[in-house]
Amino acid sequence: MLQIPPAKLKDSLLRDGLITSENFDALAAEAARLGQDLADLLISRAIVSDKYLLNILSVYFGVERVSLDTSTIDESVVPLVPEAIARKRRLIVFNRNPDGSFNVAMENPSDLESVEFLSNFLKSPVKTFLVTDSDLNRGFSVYSREFTRDFRKIIEENIKASLGRSLAKEAEQAATEVPIVGLVDNLVSYAASLGASDIHIEALESGILVRFRVDGILHEIMSIPKEVHPAVIARIKLLSALKLDEHSQPQDGRFRYKIAKDFIDIRVSIMPTFHGEKTVLRLLPATQKPMSLSELGMSSEATNIVSENINRTYGMVLVCGPTGSGKTTTLYALLNLLNKPEVNIVTIEDPIEYEMKYVNQTQINPKAGITFANGLRSMLRQDPNIILVGEIRDEETAEISVHSALTGHLLLSSLHTNDAATAVPRFLDMKIAPFLVSAVLNVIIAQRLVRKICMSCIYSYEPESAAIKTLTRELKQIDPDAALSVPKILYRGKGCSECGGTGYRGRIGIFEVLNADDAIRALIVSADFNLDNLRSLARKQGMVGMFADGLNKAQLGLTTIEEVFRVIRE
Repeated sequence: MLQIPPAKLKDSLLRDGLITSENFDALAAEAARLGQDLADLLISRAIVSDKYLLNILSVYFGVERVSLDTSTIDESVVPLVPEAIARKRRLIVFNRNPDGSFNVAMENPSDLESVEFLSNFLKSPVKTFLVTDSDLNRGFSVYSREFTRDFRKIIEENIKASLGRSLAKEAEQAATEVPIVGLVDNLVSYAASLGASDIHIEALESGILVRFRVDGILHEIMSIPKEVHPAVIARIKLLSALKLDEHSQPQDGRFRYKIAKDFIDIRVSIMPTFHGEKTVLRLLPATQKPMSLSELGMSSEATNIVSENINRTYGMVLVCGPTGSGKTTTLYALLNLLNKPEVNIVTIEDPIEYEMKYVNQTQINPKAGITFANGLRSMLRQDPNIILVGEIRDEETAEISVHSALTGHLLLSSLHTNDAATAVPRFLDMKIAPFLVSAVLNVIIAQRLVRKICMSCIYSYEPESAAIKTLTRELKQIDPDAALSVPKILYRGKGCSECGGTGYRGRIGIFEVLNADDAIRALIVSADFNLDNLRSLARKQGMVGMFADGLNKAQLGLTTIEEVFRVIRE
């Protein structure tokens, strides 16, 4: 984002009563220490929103701001500037004026060199507008749609070329030749352009199925001939530094892939199956901007409870949910809030998904004797203030974690449970005494990820009476104790080119936050303790359940009620 002089930014924030002078100076020093933009830090700490900063920048630089969507972007003019140039200079041509000049959205309209370059490149004057990073990326999706139209043709050409050359050769040799290299590169590029989190390459009896997971849902992309499969797997193994001649054992690796000026870290898992090796590629941005809890989707009330509990000097903060529910992202958001000069933060993870400056991160390596339990034992000799254990999986890790949290350390971890309350009996099942569970817990966060409605094709509707009856019945089945009702107005996405016809674009969390106050602690050690009593008391103490939080987001038009039902049933 375009930078405003710190003194001017400080004046605006003080004038609007958003921060004190001392807090601003402390955050400015912290941003310099972490190597982050001050604006990004202010957003991640939920002090200001990106829109607030954009308004300040617009006034200060005297540049109009623009919001890029389907109504403002003329797709015929976007390709006039190649994607590589647009991404490198962080700009996009979005409209042509009657006088022949062009409107250009820029992250930094004061970049006079880029303005002059663009004017010469287009051979026409340009008018600059200020745009947010997220809006600019939405504009870049126009390039992705053009790539999508050509994708199948490109892949088919790669497949034909590879079939003509690789059948007579060893897979290892074919893996280094242009057709197979192009096939794998285009698969990764296409997945990244769609915002996919995973690529599945599955060996079937008669062919190879390629599927992408986008916004948590798997989509079939295409089938490729089985003859190409050995060379494709060999290519992925080469990139991941795995054993090319090993086909009967699982293998895990990773490699880095560059798209324009951005890098993607790709985690590779290869598993032997009945018809051949299946490969799953997990796509992770190599650099990740810190997110605030509100950006993740947490309500202000829940954020206040979590913030209060993570500022304690000891105890345990748990994030619960099934695989793929966003637990790691939430844990990193918490670490970002805690990452200050006066504390020593250590982590043991499997794997390390995002690198954090000034955080000492260790990846488990069972072959080298580094497990969650052993790693945690060693970390306690590193004088830590804050410890992150990627996941508590077994009795040994649970026991060491509990004792660490009792002896002057703040410990963050994740647990595979369906809701917040179930974390307590899960610890009891792992042979942790009730009085220890009661003493150690600070707060338990449970979450799911729901798909967000595409803002380019969103519309509202009134549910019909039959639908209301069905939805009301399902409400009672999922949460019989909660006094919930179906909203009178709901929202959906019609489906458009920006969301690939799905009506959804991106994801947001739905949460429940169980605050382990004195009443909760007393119940855990009492003879009357059971899961139903704990849930009931938590609600009396003000806990908003995940389903209720999801219903509220559906009412606000952030997601659909069908999406909330889908993830809660899972």
